[in-house]
Amino acid sequence: MSKPNVIFLLNDHQAYYRHGWDGGVKPKRPYFEEFAKNGIEFTNAYCATPLCAPVRRTMLNGQFAHKHKNYYNDSTVPYTEETYLRRLHEDGYNNYYYGKWHAGAGNATTAENQYCDGFSSDGYGNPYISEEYKKYLEEYNLPMARHRIFWHCVSDRLFAEGHFPKLKTGEEYICESSWCGEHAVGITVTPKETHESFFLANLACKKLEEVAKTKESFNMRVDFWGPHQPFFPTQEYYDMYNPKEIEKYGNFDDDLKGKAEVHRTEDNRHISDGNQRIIVPNPVPWETWQEILAHVYGHITMVDAAAGMILDKVKELGLDENTIIIWTTDHGDAIASHGGHFDKCSYMSQEVMRIPMAINWKDKIKPNQTFDGLVSNIDVPITIMDSVGLKFNQEVHGESLLPIALGEDIEWREDLMCETAGHGYVERINGRMIVYKQYKLVLFENQLDELYDLDKDPYELENLAYKEEYKDIKEDLINRLRKWQEKTNDQDMII
Repeated sequence: MSKPNVIFLLNDHQAYYRHGWDGGVKPKRPYFEEFAKNGIEFTNAYCATPLCAPVRRTMLNGQFAHKHKNYYNDSTVPYTEETYLRRLHEDGYNNYYYGKWHAGAGNATTAENQYCDGFSSDGYGNPYISEEYKKYLEEYNLPMARHRIFWHCVSDRLFAEGHFPKLKTGEEYICESSWCGEHAVGITVTPKETHESFFLANLACKKLEEVAKTKESFNMRVDFWGPHQPFFPTQEYYDMYNPKEIEKYGNFDDDLKGKAEVHRTEDNRHISDGNQRIIVPNPVPWETWQEILAHVYGHITMVDAAAGMILDKVKELGLDENTIIIWTTDHGDAIASHGGHFDKCSYMSQEVMRIPMAINWKDKIKPNQTFDGLVSNIDVPITIMDSVGLKFNQEVHGESLLPIALGEDIEWREDLMCETAGHGYVERINGRMIVYKQYKLVLFENQLDELYDLDKDPYELENLAYKEEYKDIKEDLINRLRKWQEKTNDQDMII
């Protein structure tokens, strides 16, 4: 049999918390749930860093940001390290990449600089202004995507910088900026096929049809821009939710007392005081948030359907017989959490850190498996390499998930470190997090420590870091964090 094919599906900025520990109305993910049922779902997965560019680079090279130095979305650190894309290319694989890159600039501004054919754009990018999208519209006789804006909270700072000048509540909008990260919600009034997620799925499906004829071994990655904001589902997907049924999230009313100061950072209008601090209690009524979340959930379901197009095509072509498929996201979303944030920032709350993750490999990975051990998307590139019989020739900080997925009896990590250097645009601050059993410790430079018992307090409302009865637990977690730092040569934040 030829070498296995690899497909990596990556959603962007996906709210997971309703699935993880909350009993409220959940975003519908029929394709993801079927996909997970047919393989293994990792139910305790975290992002290595809660920011696009650093964690996307981590998912290429298996290293924490403190090693590869791509700390922020605007970092320009050249690629000198190995990436799994480069190694698979050297091993004879044809790499195909479709979608958002946003993994740093330097000498790799798009996936094409990392040995890939396909479609990606510089930095964050905007697929709607690309030549590829225009050709797609012409081929299928589709109009340019238009969106009717229900609500937006774009900051005065972004408007002053000239971003999204045509964005107005109640009006139809076409995204013509160099990037498409509007902090807005609305309805895509054109057919769903005009949305970036279906555009990318179409590109991927057409390539799958080509490679199925050649029998070549291939590696494909599809990086959707969604469900990152702007949240623009079509009416079809929005109508799957009744806003009035969306219950208030468990820490929406968090007053943030006793927490690190980073939790108060917020740059969006309506919910910010103008000095990049969130207004508590939140001035936007829950009824508006219910509408916002209905759009968010609809967007998640729409991206799920677009990814499902690719999965269906894989089966239709018989490519599932020899293809490992990984599906996850880069990081979570803080939407409507901890006082009512609209976007994430530098804090490391569960809403931002926890992510969905599943792997499918027909006839190799048994179906109906779940694994609740601690895993991270830093493990993904090592897993991809392992699946094709390769290893990195450099220091890596993750582990292959393949032995777990294949049912092998192996010793697995007891604890897990995650890190941040801050959001970048608003603040730059080093933070480290360690999870062990039900406990989670978060340390930021010159701010309050945070310790939570996630079994008793999944919404992280009671900080235990300064309670005498948790002194020994905190010290144990600090020691575990130090071991991670020693093992990964983390000099950026000395604990």
